[in-house]
Amino acid sequence: MASKVDINILYEQSVQCVESEIDFVDETFQKLRGRKAALLREDFCGTANTSCEWIRRRKTNKAIAVDLNEEVLTWGREHKVGKLTDAQAKRITLINDNVMSVDTGEADTALAMNFSYWTFEDRPTMIKYFKGIYERLVDDGIFFLDAFGGYEAYQEMRERTEHDKFTYIWDQESYNPVTGHCVCRIHFKFKDGSRINNAFSYEWRLWSLPELTEMLMEAGFKATVYWEGTDEDTGEGNGIFEPTTQGEADAGWIAYIVAEK
Repeated sequence: MASKVDINILYEQSVQCVESEIDFVDETFQKLRGRKAALLREDFCGTANTSCEWIRRRKTNKAIAVDLNEEVLTWGREHKVGKLTDAQAKRITLINDNVMSVDTGEADTALAMNFSYWTFEDRPTMIKYFKGIYERLVDDGIFFLDAFGGYEAYQEMRERTEHDKFTYIWDQESYNPVTGHCVCRIHFKFKDGSRINNAFSYEWRLWSLPELTEMLMEAGFKATVYWEGTDEDTGEGNGIFEPTTQGEADAGWIAYIVAEK
């Protein structure tokens, strides 16, 4: 089975939920600004799956999706943009460039999701990136980011999630407490025993929420953490994120950071 599947599709099925992500971005922007955002910039866009979801929401929506990996952008043009209508496809632009230097003009909102911006492992570089986004947003623009943490985030461990046709394996291969550098990988295992090892590999710094919000504020933003609520029946996250200054010391959590210009 491993030889017959597409890792990008597996990634979407096991990691992404672009519908709920865009729900949060759209609703939060409307609540904070009293208007709908129109032009979205998606950094580290990968297949541009999120940007395509944004395009489908309204006829007035436009998106600019940026990534350094030309191969994954090519896949996205065929499999994601290619499934949009002609009118929709005209409202999305995929750019193979560096998010640090690309000039996309002024967007209403910008996204850096799936923790990919953690590839910037020192404060000066991260602040430079944040300042670049600040300069490329309209006057009332908002920058949306996500982050993960919890005491298990610092452990070298594997977490398995069962899906109908495969097992998703999140592998925290190594963590250096001196530098914060971590290596994480994604593997897939199938019911016939075949596997795809190292389908995706990441080398990041494991940043904390205080570090990230402080750097965003140094770049000029007003940064607010949105924490996920808990389902009373299951004890798991309920998918509802609210602004807060008090989180919980969970084993693992995912949060949004909303940075207002």
